[in-house]
Formats: sequence, C-alpha cells, structure tokens
Amino acid sequence: MDKNLLVLVDGSSYLYRAFHGLPALTNSHGHPTGAIHGVLNMLGRLRSDYPAGFFGVVFDPKGKTLRDEYFPSYKAQRPKMPEDLAVQITPLFSMIRALGYPLIQVSGIEADDVIGTLADQADSKGMRVVISTGDKDFAQLVNKKISLVNTMDKSTLDEEGVMSKFGVRPDQIIDYLTLMGDSVDNIPGVSKVGPKTAVKWLREYGTLEEIIKHAAEITGKVGDNLRESIIKLPLSRRLVTIVKDIDVGVAVEDICLAAPNDPLLRELYTQYELKSALALLGQPNQPALESDVGVDEDKGGDVVDFWPKSCEKNIDPLNYEVILELDVLEEWIAKISCQSFFAFDTETTSLDYLEAKLVGLSFCFESRHAAYLPLSHDYPGVPGQIAIDVALEKLKPLFEDEQIGKLGHNLKYDRHVLLNHGISLKGKLDDSMLESYVLNSTSTRHNLDALALKYLGVATTHYEQVVGKGAKQINFSEVSIDVAAPYAAEDADICWQLHLIFNQMLNDQPKLLSVYKEIELPLFNILGDIEREGVNIDSEMLVDQSAELSNTLDDLEIQAHNLAGEVFNIGSPKQIQAILFDKMELPVLSKTPKGQPSTAESVLQELAHDYPLPGVILKYRSMSKLKSTYTDKLPMQINKSTKRVHTSYHQAVTATGRLSSSDPNLQNIPIRLPEGRRIRKAFKAPPGKTIIAADYSQIELRIMAHLSSDEGLCAAFNGGLDVHRATAAEVFSEEISLVTDDQRRAAKAINFGLIYGMSAFGLAKQLGIDRVSAKRYTEAYFARYPKVLHFMEETKAKAREKEFVETLYGRRLYLPDINARQGQVRQHAERTAINAPMQGTAADIIKLAMIQVSHWMQNSGVHAKIIMQVHDELVIEAETSSLQDTIDCVRSIMESVATLDVPLLVDVGQGANWEEAH
Repeated sequence: MDKNLLVLVDGSSYLYRAFHGLPALTNSHGHPTGAIHGVLNMLGRLRSDYPAGFFGVVFDPKGKTLRDEYFPSYKAQRPKMPEDLAVQITPLFSMIRALGYPLIQVSGIEADDVIGTLADQADSKGMRVVISTGDKDFAQLVNKKISLVNTMDKSTLDEEGVMSKFGVRPDQIIDYLTLMGDSVDNIPGVSKVGPKTAVKWLREYGTLEEIIKHAAEITGKVGDNLRESIIKLPLSRRLVTIVKDIDVGVAVEDICLAAPNDPLLRELYTQYELKSALALLGQPNQPALESDVGVDEDKGGDVVDFWPKSCEKNIDPLNYEVILELDVLEEWIAKISCQSFFAFDTETTSLDYLEAKLVGLSFCFESRHAAYLPLSHDYPGVPGQIAIDVALEKLKPLFEDEQIGKLGHNLKYDRHVLLNHGISLKGKLDDSMLESYVLNSTSTRHNLDALALKYLGVATTHYEQVVGKGAKQINFSEVSIDVAAPYAAEDADICWQLHLIFNQMLNDQPKLLSVYKEIELPLFNILGDIEREGVNIDSEMLVDQSAELSNTLDDLEIQAHNLAGEVFNIGSPKQIQAILFDKMELPVLSKTPKGQPSTAESVLQELAHDYPLPGVILKYRSMSKLKSTYTDKLPMQINKSTKRVHTSYHQAVTATGRLSSSDPNLQNIPIRLPEGRRIRKAFKAPPGKTIIAADYSQIELRIMAHLSSDEGLCAAFNGGLDVHRATAAEVFSEEISLVTDDQRRAAKAINFGLIYGMSAFGLAKQLGIDRVSAKRYTEAYFARYPKVLHFMEETKAKAREKEFVETLYGRRLYLPDINARQGQVRQHAERTAINAPMQGTAADIIKLAMIQVSHWMQNSGVHAKIIMQVHDELVIEAETSSLQDTIDCVRSIMESVATLDVPLLVDVGQGANWEEAH
C-alpha cells in the first residue's frame, strides 16, 4: 500500500460510462442493474491497480450547483438522467458504502470542484494524486504530483501525456477549453474553433489573454468569430475552470478505505441478484480490510454522503502452482473430481488445430488458484516432467467424465487438441469466449486478454511476451517452465473469473441465456467436427485453372496498356492514379485521406460505366484475387495426413451472429464470375459419394415478412409466388405474367435494398436510373407493403430507446451510435438496426439447422456429414446409395427448424462437385 497516494474517482463519469457501455441488465423483478455491475467492476479494477492509502469516490449532487447561479443556461441542453439509470443510484451508493469506499457528495458543488479541491489539498501536503475519470476537463489539474487514469483502457496522463494528447501544456488546458466551448454543457466558445485551431493559437500566443490582445491580427472568418466572442470568453473561462478552494467538509487524511460490511453486501447482492459479486464475497477482488479508525458519522459542512475508515487492506496473493510430480497431479485430479466444474487451457506446439500437440495443461477451480502441468517442454536444463502418456492416461477419465463440467476459452480449439491425443471432451461444457460474444458481440474483442482488461481490470501476460515476436519467436515448448507456468495458469484463472461474471449476466437475461445454451454452445462441437472432416479438393483442376487465369491476366494487362497508350504496373494504385487522372483526365469521384484521387473499387465501378480502362482494371483485380487466394493457394492448404482442406469457423467475430471462415476462407469464393464458379468444381465428392447443397431460399425476405406481418408480402410467400416478380408487378403496375426480366431485377434490388435501409439515391445508383424514378419505385413499394415501412420505422424508434435490436430468438446487437449527433454515423446505425434482426435471425436459423441436421446424421446412422457452411447454405457429403433419403430428411429438418408466418423453403441440389450441386 502507498500511504502517500490519494486516489479520487469521478463517480459520475463512472456512472454514465457503465450505463451506456454495458448491456441493459435487469434482475428477475425487472430492476435495472447494468450500471451497478459496471461501476462496481471499475472500482474493483482501480483499487487493485492502485493500492492507495487514501481513496475517495465523488459524485455530483442533485439539483443546481454554483455554476447555475452565474450562468442559468449551464448544462441546460443535457437530457434528464434516464429513469433506468436513476433507479440504480440508491442501491449503488449503498453497495459502495458497504464495500468500504468513502463516498463524497457535496450539496450544490459539482464533483469536478470537490475533486479539484481535494487534489489541491493533497498536493500541498506533498502527496501524489491519481484521478480516475474519462473527462478531459481534469487535464487542467495535472502537474508533477497529480495525474489522470482512464480505468477503461488503463491509459494515464501526466504532464507529458497531456501535451502529447492535447497539444498544449496542463496550464494551458483552461484556455484550450475556453476557446472551444462545450455544446453539451452549453458553454459558449469561439464559433468554428476546434482543437487544431485552439492548439495553433496557444502555441503561437501562449495564453488566452495574449490571443485576445492579438485578435486583430487573426484573419479570415475564424478571426471574425474570435473578435465577436471576446465579450463571452471570460464567462466561458470561469465555467470551464475547476474550483480548488471549496469547503468540502472533509480533510484528505480522513478519506480512507473501510472494512467491507459483508452481511449488508450479501443482502444487497442477493436483492439485486448480483450472482457474480455474491460468488466473490470474501475473495481478493472483494478484499477484507482491517480497521483501526471508527466511522465518523458527522463531518459537518455540506457533505451529504461520506464513509471514512481505515486504510489497511489484505489481498491474498496469486496461488499458481507447477505440477512436476505424479503424486501432485493425482492430488489435483482428486480435488478437481470433487468439483461441479473446472476451467482448463492447453498450451501447444501450433495454432493449426490438426497439427497442434500438447506442451502443457493448466487447471483452475477457484479464483486466483491455478496450476500448470508441463508435459513436453524441451530446452537445455529443463526440469523433469511427468511423461506425457502417463499424465494423459491419468487425465483422460477426468476429461471424459460426464458428471464434471469443463470450462474453457475458445473451447473448440482445446477440444481439437485433446482429440489429437485420443481424449474426448465430455460433460457440461461452457466457453467464456462464447458467453462474452452472446452478451455483447460488438463491445470488445472476445480474446482472453481484452476481456480480462474490460471485465476484471487485469492486464494479462500476452502470448508474445512469452514466446517473442517475428523471427525471434520460439515454440512454446522452448519456453522456460518458470515463465510458462504463471502465463498458462493465469489463462485458466482468468477464464474461471470471467465465467463467474458472464454466467451471472446471462442468468439475468433469459433470452440471451437461451441463445448461448440452445445455439452457440451446441454448435461449437459440430463446427469442430466439420473442421476435422475437411473438404475434398481436386488440386490438379486448380493448377489448370491457375494456368488459365495467368493467361487471362496477361491478356487483360495488354488490353490495359493499349487503352492507356503506355506500359504501366496494373497492380500499382499510384500508377493507375497517374494514368486515369493525370494522363486521361478522368473525373475524380473520390479522394484518399491524403487528398489523392481514389482508385478504390467503388470508384472504378462508377467510372467503368463511361470509360473502358477502369473496367479492365477491375476485372484484372478480380482475376488476380481468384488466382492468389484460391487456385494458387488451396492446393498448398491440403493436409498431408487427411488429403483434405480444413478451414476454421469462427463463432465470435461477426456482429450479427453469422459464422466466418478463415485459412482458407471458404465463404468468400466469388460466384458472380464464371471463373469463380469454376473454383467450386474443384470441391469434389470422393468415389461413392455425392455433394448436396441445401440453401435457404430468400430467407431474410421471409423473415422480414414474418417480423413485419405485412399481408401483401406474406401472401406472396404463402401463395408460392416468385416474390421479386410479384413485387415488380405491384411496383410497375403490371400483370405478373407480363413482368420483364429487367423489371424483376429492379424489384429484386428494391426488395433487398430497401429492407437494408438503402436510400432512393442508392437504389438509383444500383439500377442505373435517375433519383426521381428510384423515389417513385420506393414509394410504390411501401404503398404496396405498408407494414414493412411501419416495421422499419418502429425498429429504429425502439433501437433509439434501447440502443439495441434483437433477433427472433433474442440475440442482441447493441447500437451505441443510434443516437449519435453526426448524421452519417447515426444513419449507418439506423440501417444496421433494420438489417440486423433479419440477418441475425437468419444466422440463428442456419445454426439451429446445423445442430438438428448434425444430430440426425449422428443418431440415424446415415452415411452423410456436413462439410461446409456458407451463409444460408449447408454443403453435405453423402453416400450416393442413400442420396434421396438424405436429401429428403435434410430438406425436412431445415424447413421445419423455425415456425414463421411464411414457409421456409430450401433449395437442394446434388452433384459430383459443389458447382454441380447448384
């Protein structure tokens, strides 16, 4: 503990960041708890990172403050505190006090001024001060002894940091803020002056006073604005200046941590159903504090809330063990066998799940207590390890015990590794990565390091810190055991701690819990099986296609040179830029961030309507990508042992719930070009087998019909009509039998474009028509399908209110930008709000279909396996002898996996290869 350190927390900043940054959690009685979770977690992180002798949590008071007295419009534009946040204040304050944190709230005084006063007092007494906040205004307080910390990313600001971040010294921050003003707090500044201009002026003139003295020298509109604002600047400066001589009614020496009131905490945590906090009572992140100072019930002055006590705390150290003897391993196995579940992690020789071999295993069944079992570390002087075959023989019954739960982070990979060693993972399984993903797919990356920092405030040891980077990176087997052990044990421990939190959060949200348990958890085993099965590839066919593509690329390059009138590097954006815009003087439609004419694909596509060379360049790029990504690379990715290609499917990447694929990416093979479709021909069925492709037909439109309950759209699907032709008939006022292919194409663009929030401008661009016609088509569409428009508007309104949207199954996509002030940002979030329920529901349906089809295949004894999942399609390798039965059953399962107001239809094809199956 640092007895010369004061930590001051901007509690009001914590409050809003927690409320807006975490899911809208509630207990079973509907009482919001998200802000409570967030603030308590942030305080715990900060307390762990800064074991200070003095600690205070400061909140804004209710009602008006001193700034309102001399500027009645101060903060007048700020919205009222949301009711869902307001009802969390009282229980949160009770918990903060019960945890032993001094809580300070001074009537009529903003938290900024209380913190400024206490920081100044501590500084004058020779103490160091850390202020935890996300508010830039506090940068004015920074000096040699006062610094800021942002608890979300652990970034700190000292004097040098302020200069680096803002471009001005701490003593210039007040003038910097004055010049810019603050529209959120209704503080007037100089119109059109932002950070760049403010920094420029302060670097040139030094102070606000000098800037005002030289105002006549500043030219342009911004100079006029400065001169017009001079009369208001003294008020602005007073408003942004943190006051440091307030009577806060408490001395710095009294702001000490108290012993937690565990009985009261247990009562509060139980009432508000904070299960993870309950589980941690008495543990290190719920530290016991020794007290030698009584509670001071009345400090006088205007202090509304204060909880001072002792400053001594006792944190149990990490307890990470290394298992090098067989009897110690047997003791750990005996302990784990008595648990309902345990966390584990594997350390391996490779990230390739088929090639990876065990280097070691780590285990954890209680927070901060874990063990590492090294198995095949190999370096000079390595200590003796338990023989891997002996250790795994002992561990196999544990991993295959169906009565003991297993917890991991990205458990699919660990399952692969154990299977490589002949061990099947059984029992109730949980995955903290999938828990995080289901809780909020967009709030952070879902790797262990990022989650530890976000939810536990722990900066973990990263893999590269252990094995090195680049050419100097070593295999994990070469890492010294004394370095590997704490790293590996930490992984299991952090996984355990995260699960305690995530399990509580999921139990608070029954719909999300269902998504996790009914969709994501059952799926990871199935994806693992698909990955291990792999896909049969005809490498010779791909080699031939590569040769043909080489010839095509040569021809396209010659065409491009002829059109340009000179030889140039068709792969160089810079040379393309010079040819198109300098030499040929084509119109510049867009610029790069550096101000150069853009040669992006969207730009070339638009130019290709009127000029031949951009079209040739685009085709060259497409052919080149096909060659380098697929025809050249796929043959090299055939596994030497299985003779098949094995992709990796990722459950926790996309925001909407869709799967993604990598190494190789089998979901992105372009099929609009014949050359792309030909690549699918190389995905062949082995002798005696046939490829089946089962693809949901227009699933997202069908989901829209269901969600909107639009009678016209539902009738089209229920009547078995071609919905695009039916839409064309309505939009173009034509008999359905007389609809042309061009009209159907336009209707298809309308159907898919409008439900994804495409504007009339976007539709005009896509169809190559004028905006007036596109607007007319749009109006005709919504006149025919009015409930579609109603659904879209209602979805946006609900999204603005809740800041998330849901799929049919309750999966959430959070939309923090739905209420953004910037129009473009807000509109993008609105389009996402409309699209996500459909795309996310489609993702849920295809996942449920995979689960049910896979279970049928395993239980029926049919000789068929899923070998790929691509968007709304399952690709299956089936015995030719039972082909029709397989097709019939797969179609039936997929079409009945969800009950909508319109039928789910599945197009099923078959063939000797993937392309034929379409």
